[in-house]
Amino acid sequence: MRAVLHKDRVKARIVRHDRKNRPEGRVTEIIERSPNPIIGRLLQESGVWLVAPEDKRYGQDVLIPKGATGSAKTGQIVVVQLTEPPALFGQPVGRVKEVLGEIDDPGMEIEIAVRKYGVPHEFSDEAMALSRSLPDAVRPADKKNRVDLTDIALVTIDGEDARDFDDAVYCEPAKVGRGKGWRLLVAIADVSHYVETGSAIDVDAYDRATSVYFPRRVIPMLPEKLSNGLCSLNPNVERLCMVCDMLVTAKGDVHAYQFYPAVMFSKARFTYTEVAAILANTRGPEAAQRKALVPHLLDLHDVYQALLKERGVRGAVDFETTETQIVCDEAGRIEKIVPRTRNVAHRLIEEAMLAANVCSADFIASSKHVGLFRVHEGPTPEKKDMLRNYLKAAGIGMSISDEPTPGEFQQIAQATKDRPDAQQIHTMLLRSMQQAIYTPMNSGHFGLAYEAYTHFTSPIRRYPDLLVHRVIKAVLGKAKYQLPNLPTPGEAEAKLSKRLASRVKDPEHKPKKASMDELAWQAAGLHCSANERRADEASRDVEAWLKCKYMREHLGEEFGGVVSAATTFGIFVTLDAMYVEGLVHITELGGEYFRFDEAKQELRGERTGIRYAIGTRVRVQVSRVDLDGRKIDFRLINEGEALLALTNRAMKDKTGGHAGELPAQERATARDGKGNRRAGASASRPARGSRSSGASGASSSSRTERGSGGLLPSPVQALKASIKKAAGKTALKAGRKQGNKPRR
Repeated sequence: MRAVLHKDRVKARIVRHDRKNRPEGRVTEIIERSPNPIIGRLLQESGVWLVAPEDKRYGQDVLIPKGATGSAKTGQIVVVQLTEPPALFGQPVGRVKEVLGEIDDPGMEIEIAVRKYGVPHEFSDEAMALSRSLPDAVRPADKKNRVDLTDIALVTIDGEDARDFDDAVYCEPAKVGRGKGWRLLVAIADVSHYVETGSAIDVDAYDRATSVYFPRRVIPMLPEKLSNGLCSLNPNVERLCMVCDMLVTAKGDVHAYQFYPAVMFSKARFTYTEVAAILANTRGPEAAQRKALVPHLLDLHDVYQALLKERGVRGAVDFETTETQIVCDEAGRIEKIVPRTRNVAHRLIEEAMLAANVCSADFIASSKHVGLFRVHEGPTPEKKDMLRNYLKAAGIGMSISDEPTPGEFQQIAQATKDRPDAQQIHTMLLRSMQQAIYTPMNSGHFGLAYEAYTHFTSPIRRYPDLLVHRVIKAVLGKAKYQLPNLPTPGEAEAKLSKRLASRVKDPEHKPKKASMDELAWQAAGLHCSANERRADEASRDVEAWLKCKYMREHLGEEFGGVVSAATTFGIFVTLDAMYVEGLVHITELGGEYFRFDEAKQELRGERTGIRYAIGTRVRVQVSRVDLDGRKIDFRLINEGEALLALTNRAMKDKTGGHAGELPAQERATARDGKGNRRAGASASRPARGSRSSGASGASSSSRTERGSGGLLPSPVQALKASIKKAAGKTALKAGRKQGNKPRR
């Protein structure tokens, strides 16, 4: 394997299967070397220059000849282009192509991530030239054949830090049939008017497929002149838009809808917090500042409640999950990590966007025009079995059928929401579901309980939405939209295609052969789905980097947390105050054999019966942070160790703090107390399937430390001694009450 690197395409031959029946192979031929550059840190060892790759999957360092380092200095992060591939007895050789800077430079984690995951972050010269040629405002010619909505009180509602505004909303009471209802307008930025099919901007947008959001920075899908200017529905300026005009009944059903291009004039830029405050108190200071628009917000709230009621009837899945927001200072360091709370304004906009997306899907499906749908299929047979076993093991008197509906999942969530392990149950329900994809073959959206669903509402930041706009315009103009010549699908698309193919059952009837047009749309869907995952992975990588840097400042500190996952090699714990997740390796759980129960998703000690399952509350100490590997290791703190620490502090107070060996022992205990407890149990078996967490600190904690006062007592011994002492005191008090001297 030394002759190949991560991302090389090879031909392999299966030689055997391991104990778990997993195939093991041997590389027989290297088909193609990866052209991607390698990002890493430049080091000098014994006069030899080399780069240690930031992505540990490369497995070996890259040698750099003396004249190929450029202006890079030792310790800097660089981009390396390989000049010689690795050989069986030789390391790869490369040259420094670009110097990114020092490891602690603000924003370095983002520079690494965009190159590590191949995220396009620079627009082509042709795209930038084309964007500069676009107008700064809506021209009279642009308004031709458009509905004038400039007198309608359309408003945008977004987060405080939003810069691009895709959508605007308006609502008013209306008569629907013989009953009451509402007219709901969802106006979306008309990006397709400015980004023509096959243009330089369109090519770059397709290559990106989505905007990528990092803390403090966004890699946009479109040039800034479009994303933050000409296409953004900024307040008090005219903008072109595509409108979904709906009539909604009192029961929340969309009675009728129509699409048309329009020109609008946003009357206000609201934030979610501001709208929530107005709806909570229509006589408050926020409402006083927006007095003319308050009635329209109340109408929006009324239609939202109707749509929410219909959502419940439909049986859509609605789990409450905690999302976090990283707050950074000007230098890029984390100040705090806070939960991102969803208020009524978030839900109001969400329901309005869902209604517009469903109408878009219905419009495309009814027209028989090929387009991209957002498809979310039900759980696989394997995940259904796993979920059934878990629900049974957890003692929940409900399960799912062979062909489950979203309503079944929602019923389980509702029935268990007040249980202590509700978070654990909801997590397992979520994990049993598949990821949604873009595809021209509509098979519905399982989670939202829609027969047809697509994305229409965010063309500034999602390429599938831009394609949906083009299809709708083509149908309105009684024409057919033809996809441009798209690039050949790459590695990410190939992986996703293979994974999706493994889910498909053999059809009873052989499907008809897809046309070239349908194949092109399938390729576009795969590309957008794969790049959506690429963006998510890059964002998670940056967040993990920032959290690791943040937790380095808290090494040795103790926190309360909840078990968020149980595996064969340990438990993952999410800290209460920090919302940071780390691993407690199985070797840190105690000197006994732990067995992983897949049905219950828990680790159970065979001797003590102690269980660690999702939702179990624990107390941990931050023991190790691996910035390069994006890993945080915790050490479990038990009651015995806590008691020992208290005893040591009490002894220190008693001696006036002059006994120098006591603080040293206390520091040693905080640093490595777990090792003392396990010193006598080092011969015990590890749990089956356990593996190293990659943390060298985990192995060091198994060594017995000696303080200046000799070998420290184990937490169990300390606990026994304290119980014995407490029992003696109780006996002494009882003897005094009876007037008898205690026996010495």
